[in-house]
Amino acid sequence: MEVVSITRNARMSAFKGRPLARACQGLTAADALKVVEFSPKKAAEIIKKTLLSAIANAKNNNGVKEPGTLKVKLCVLDESTRMRRYWPTARGSAHPIARRLCHCKVVLTDVQKEVQ
Repeated sequence: MEVVSITRNARMSAFKGRPLARACQGLTAADALKVVEFSPKKAAEIIKKTLLSAIANAKNNNGVKEPGTLKVKLCVLDESTRMRRYWPTARGSAHPIARRLCHCKVVLTDVQKEVQ
């Protein structure tokens, strides 16, 4: 059984959050929440929100009784579209600015069924 949760168009660069996402992979859901809660990075809030949503999806949609049996199979921050902006500069010209967005995807699996 796999449970998926996706947060789309989060206002952050995917490059800055990928190390934290890699740190969460392979951990149980409770351990991943602990890692994310004590991280000062902006990505921690986005990953935490997505992880809690995946746990809620497992309880409500898949009938998982204990969230302690869930393991983070995949935690990924992918690039999304970019907001194009312009910064006015000298002599009426403008420099382009790309404000980056990202998608956060968390996939949880059931540890007990994985062993069997």
